[in-house]
Amino acid sequence: MQIMQLSTAVPKNKHSTEELIEVFPCQISESVKQNIFNLGVSDRHLVNYVNSPLKSEKILSEENIVDLSSEACEKAIQNSGLSVGDIGYFVVTYDANPFLCPGLSQLLVRKLGFDSYVKHINVQGVACTAFTKALELAQNYLAAHPKDFVLLCLSGVNSYWFYNQVRGIKEVMEISRIKSIRDTDRRQMELRKWIATMEFFLFGDGVASIIVAKEGNGLSVNKIVEATNLSEKDYLAGYARLTTLREPFKFGFYSHLDKKIPKLGVEYISVALERLFGENVENSVKAAKKLAVHTGSQKILDLIAEHYKVQPEKLEESFEILREYGNLAGASLPFILKETISKNKFTKGDVILTLGYGWGFSASACSLEFKS
Repeated sequence: MQIMQLSTAVPKNKHSTEELIEVFPCQISESVKQNIFNLGVSDRHLVNYVNSPLKSEKILSEENIVDLSSEACEKAIQNSGLSVGDIGYFVVTYDANPFLCPGLSQLLVRKLGFDSYVKHINVQGVACTAFTKALELAQNYLAAHPKDFVLLCLSGVNSYWFYNQVRGIKEVMEISRIKSIRDTDRRQMELRKWIATMEFFLFGDGVASIIVAKEGNGLSVNKIVEATNLSEKDYLAGYARLTTLREPFKFGFYSHLDKKIPKLGVEYISVALERLFGENVENSVKAAKKLAVHTGSQKILDLIAEHYKVQPEKLEESFEILREYGNLAGASLPFILKETISKNKFTKGDVILTLGYGWGFSASACSLEFKS
C-alpha cells in the first residue's frame, strides 16, 4: 500500500503559550508556569479557547471542525490530481466533536461533494494511535478493492474538550501543595484542576488528510503493529469521560493524565517494536533514517530518545511539531511525517519509523519505506 498524498490544515488563530497564560481564567504561579513550559510547547493553532465567560448553556458549533477537516481533505484530493468521484472509501478518525452522534464522517460527506452512497466509517476514541488504525482500515479495504483510492481524515481538534473545562477556575495549586492536602475529595479536585491546566497548554488543533492506494510510487507501508491494554487497568492512565450533574440535561466532563504515562509510553512502544522487528529491534531503529514519534510531551520524547539511543536529528521534526503545534492527538504523526518528507532527501530503501502511544492505553508502530 502506498501513501500518495499527505495534506494538513490548521486554524488561522495562532497563540503563544505566553499569550494563553495571560488569558487563562486565573493567575498562574511561577511553579505551575514552569510545569507548563516543561511540556515543550511554544505555539498552537486553536479553533476555540477561553476568552469570555459563559452566562448560560451554549450549544457548541461543529462548523470549525467541519471546515478544517474539509480544507485538509480538499488539499489532498486536489494535490493528488484526483476527484471526489475517484475515492472508494472514506475513513475519518477523531476524538472531540460537538456532535456525539452522528459522527464526523456523516458531517463531511456532502461538504466534500461525495454522493450519499460513498463507503465511509467513523473511528472515535483511538486518540494518538489513529494514524496506524486508519492505515490498517485502508489496507483491509484495498485488499478487496485494489483499484480504488482511500481518503483518510485524521482530526486532532480537541479544544472543544480542553479549552472549555477550565472556564471559571479560580486557582491552580502547585503539585507540592496538592500532595499535602489531607482531605481526599479536595485533593482530587485540586489535582483535576492542575491536569486540566496542563491539557489546556498542551493540546493544539489540526487536521491531516491522506490518500492511499494499493500500488504507486513513493512511500510504501511495510507493516503495522498495535498493542493495547497490556494490563487490564492501563486504560485508566489517560482518558476523557462524561459525568452526571444534579440538573436536568446537564453532563460534566472528566479527563485524566496519570504521572505514569511517560513510563507506559516507553513500555508500550517497546512491545510494539518487538512485534514489528522481532529480535532485531535495536538494529532496525538504528537503521531507520527518520523517526516520527507522537508528540505526547517533551518528557516522553526525551525518554524514547534516551531509551533507544536515537540521535537528535532523527527526531528533529517530532520536537518541532510539538513546539509549534502542541499535541495534535491522532493527527500528530501525519503532521510530523509531512514535515519530515518536505525537509529531507530520501532515496530508495530509506525507512521512516512512526511510533504512536497514548490513551487506550495503546501503542502502534509502522514501518514506511521509499520504494522509488
